[in-house]
Amino acid sequence: MTEENKQNEELQSQDAIENHIIATEPKVQPKSSASGVFGWVVSGVLLILLILVATLSYAGDDKGENVASVNGKAITEKQLYDALLLVKGGGQTGQQKMSEVTLDDLINVELMDQELQKQGLVVGEADIDKELEALKQAYGLDDEKLKQTLAQNGMTVDDLRPDLEKQAKLRKLLSKKADVTDKDIQDYYDQNKQSFATPEQVRASHILVKTKEEADAILKQLKDGADFATVAKEKSEDPGSKDAGGDLNYFGKGQMDPAFEKAAFELKVGETSQPVQSSFGYHIIKVTDHKAAANPTFEEKKEEIKNILMMNKINELAQPFIEELKSKAKIENSLVKEDKPEDAATAPKEEATTVQ
Repeated sequence: MTEENKQNEELQSQDAIENHIIATEPKVQPKSSASGVFGWVVSGVLLILLILVATLSYAGDDKGENVASVNGKAITEKQLYDALLLVKGGGQTGQQKMSEVTLDDLINVELMDQELQKQGLVVGEADIDKELEALKQAYGLDDEKLKQTLAQNGMTVDDLRPDLEKQAKLRKLLSKKADVTDKDIQDYYDQNKQSFATPEQVRASHILVKTKEEADAILKQLKDGADFATVAKEKSEDPGSKDAGGDLNYFGKGQMDPAFEKAAFELKVGETSQPVQSSFGYHIIKVTDHKAAANPTFEEKKEEIKNILMMNKINELAQPFIEELKSKAKIENSLVKEDKPEDAATAPKEEATTVQ
């Protein structure tokens, strides 16, 4: 992998985790079509703010004045500043607007935290693990990429667990109000039956070289007992897979070069091919797994669909729930100011902003 590709991959991983609203269970639909992920707040608390509340104390900060308070609990200027650094402020939004949005997110996080403490809900380690897996799966992050992204913010996965626990409690709280019927589940299955079907797939690794002579020499090495993944890392010219020992993960028909695909689907699990010529060069292919085409039945998908629909219902409940908490809370926000009488007189069409 080139240095540019590595940098791009790191940026993509960072963007994914920074733009992730605290995740739901992965949806059946492809990630690109998944929407309405469940979060602490409707305005969009970023996962990066989950990182923030895991590393900052809300007990107050001697540096800077308070910029907001929630039922008497202060949020300081320093905390807002650190939050803006984490979300990289600016972008297409002005700095003032970004500050207001980020502070509102911090206020909502504090509101939710206070409500969860009041409710006294209990969740187990398995529930927290489930939240962590949901986070990784929602953006296709493996353990290593998640660790790398957190490390860039001076954190470990263990540092996230207390706030993932809060998320699990919040999910449990709103789940009590979410009702899913058998008819809802059946309707969803009928409407999405085609998307549940999976085609035949193989998982393969390969070693790519330019010439037949190189491929023959590598094949001899493998026959003499050399480890496929080790040789791939040393000699493969495919930058996208060599660092993974040549692993290409699962793929179906129509996704690869025709000659490569034909050879891969003809191999049995554990078998290694003769050199295969494609438009890219010569490949030595090893099939590591095979999945037959499958059409899951309603019963096989019922529980999974129920979870999806439950999360969708919870998403619908999130906004009114947050608004209800806000209506009962005493919130002071120094970035949202009330209009002065003279301002109202000169601009009668503007609505004055009030803060409870």
